[in-house]
Order: sequence, then C-alpha cells, then structure tokens
Amino acid sequence: MLSVAEAQAKVLEGLKRLGSEQVSVGAAGGRVLSADVAANRTQPPFDASAMDGYAVRAQDVAVLPASLKVVGTVAAGASFGGSVAKGEAVRIFTGAPVPKGANTIVIQENTKVEGDVVRIVDGASPEGRHIRRAGIDFKKGDKLLKAGRRLTARDISLAASMNHAALPCARPPRVAILATGDELVPPGGDAGPAQIIASTSAGLGADILEWGGTVRELGIARDKVDDIRFKAAASDGADIFVTLGGASVGDHDLVQKALAPELKVAFWKIAMRPGKPLIHGKYRAMPFLGLPGNPVSAMVCALLYLKPMIFKMLGRTDPPHAMIRARLAGTLRANDTRQDYVRCHLRGEADGTFVAAPFPVQDSSMLRLYAHADGLIVRPPGDPERTDGTEVTVLRLD
Repeated sequence: MLSVAEAQAKVLEGLKRLGSEQVSVGAAGGRVLSADVAANRTQPPFDASAMDGYAVRAQDVAVLPASLKVVGTVAAGASFGGSVAKGEAVRIFTGAPVPKGANTIVIQENTKVEGDVVRIVDGASPEGRHIRRAGIDFKKGDKLLKAGRRLTARDISLAASMNHAALPCARPPRVAILATGDELVPPGGDAGPAQIIASTSAGLGADILEWGGTVRELGIARDKVDDIRFKAAASDGADIFVTLGGASVGDHDLVQKALAPELKVAFWKIAMRPGKPLIHGKYRAMPFLGLPGNPVSAMVCALLYLKPMIFKMLGRTDPPHAMIRARLAGTLRANDTRQDYVRCHLRGEADGTFVAAPFPVQDSSMLRLYAHADGLIVRPPGDPERTDGTEVTVLRLD
C-alpha cells in the first residue's frame, strides 16, 4: 500500500492549470486569478482633502487667530479653477481636490465664519495636514493582486478601485460525481428497510464548490456493471471524475470492473485510516478518483486528495491544508501501520495555543462526529502511545 504522502504526490502528477476567462469584477468573488493584476490608475489621482474645512496656505495660519477671505467652494467630484493666494481660503469637502496654492486643510471645527471671511481660531495646521497625497494608496502600474490568489471581498473592492471592470480568472475544474450502491436512496426519498440515504454526494459537492470547482451530479448507479458503465459515460467533458463506493474487494464492489478497459488504474489502496480503499487513475482522458463508500472515509479522502487536485488545476498558491500543533487532551493508543486521521474538537487558549480533544468513537460511518469536528489529529504509522498534554499535529477543518 502507498503512504499518504506518496499517494498525494501521484494524484498531482501531470495535472495542469486550466484555461483563463474574463469575469466581471462584481461576480469574481471566490474565483482564482490566473494572471497578476496591475492598477489602471493612480489612487487617489490627485491631492485630496481628508476632512471638511478650508484649503489654505500653511504660512497664513502659522499664527492664530487668523482671518482669511473665502474665494470659492469645492466639493468631491468638482474642482476649483483658480489658485489660493496669500490671505485666501477655499471652502472644501472631504474627497475634493486640493486647490492650487493651498498646502493644508483647516478643519471646520476650528473656524468661525463671518460673511466671506473665515476666522481660524484653534488648532495647528502645518503643511500637509489632512491632505491625502496623490498615489498614497497605489500608483498606476502597481501589481497589487497576484496570480493564484482566491479573491476575497476586500480584493474585489481593491480591483474595482484599480479601475478593472473584469478580471482574468482560472476556469473552475468541472468535477463529475457518481454514487454507487443498491442501498442508497437520494435525500428526501423513501428508504426501504435495508437502505440508507445517499449523503456523501451532497457533502462532497459542497466541498468542491468551496474549494473552487463546479459539480456535475450523475446520480446513483446500482450495483450492476451495465448501470455503472452507462451512468459513468455522462462524465464526458468533466475535468475530474469521482465515484463513491464500490472501490473495495467485495462481491458488490464493481467500479473497476465496470469501467474497464477505459479505466487505467495508477494505484489502489492507501495506508491510511479512514479511507484505505481508494482508486486513482485515468478514466478516458480524465483524472479519476474512486472514493470509499463510508461517508467519513470518502470525505476525508476527498479532503486529502481531491482538494489538492482542484487547487493545482486552479493554480492556487495557498496551501490546501492548514496544519497546526496542539496539546492532546486525553490519551491515544499506539498507532498501527496506517496513517490515522482522528476527529477532534479544537479549543483555543488565551496564550494562542490549541488543545485537541479526540472523540472517543471514530467509526467511519458516523457523519455526526465529522460534522462536529474542528480538526483531524494526524498520526503517522507506528506513532507511539500519546498521553495527556502531548503535542500533536492537527489538520484544521474550519
């Protein structure tokens, strides 16, 4: 059996970043940039007032009180056509361009107005006070957003201020999902006495969307070679094909048989828990993952293998997994020859450290525990017994 690290390396072999497409800036949240993005303009494009008040010459208000003649008004979106001379002031509002000749802003709270004369009675106003200089935020040509970045709301606002109406984004990988098993019934359906609800497709689909891909749901194939083969054909045009169940060695585990000879298996079985029976290879021209049927096994395997595949196809530069160190609350028996992923609660401490409390039951069919987990304690093969307070590695799920 392959180690987890070997399997993770193999699923990424030969994967290439997908093509690029232009996406309107308002719809690009959560998308991944396929190229660096530079500013199309300088921001602010002019020296701007940061406050409501009066644009004056600093030398005219060095000694207070001082009286100046108001020669005009300028608001945001407008400009003052003249120049501020000795003994003059221009009424100005936040965001308006600073008139020529003026080099400081006196805030209105420090003034008294008498007709066309403003009297500055308080506050120091040295040169540059309350003025946002042109380019203080960024200058035209500055590369502010890098390729491989998944765009947040903050990034979208920045890109819009850089005067981009659209952004170059990686095309999301299309992932086709086919569940298999006579025991499965879609959510909301009527389950027979020996049947269960097919939950993994929905959860995996949500994961794929969160990771930056799109989903093509192919439904449920019965445990018949012809049905699996027929429904698998609908995966054509996808970038990754994923099956759920049928990957083990039982009489009803038919995925490899049904998809042959179009399925070329690269490896099968990984030294890990949960999720030992996992198939990787090529189905037709697509990367293929045959995930286990147990819901938690499938979700953990998708996290470890499918998520990095999607990240690589998108060209994402952030790591797919967030690993931290934590102190163990409780004990863990010595591990066997498989890498173990133990569901746990995480608790943050006042000093910035974490405490990981493993669940006492780790059955791979129990989705409730996986849904309530904050992380997975990663235990390498042969890991010795761990006692209370021992430091462990945790893969965060949040």
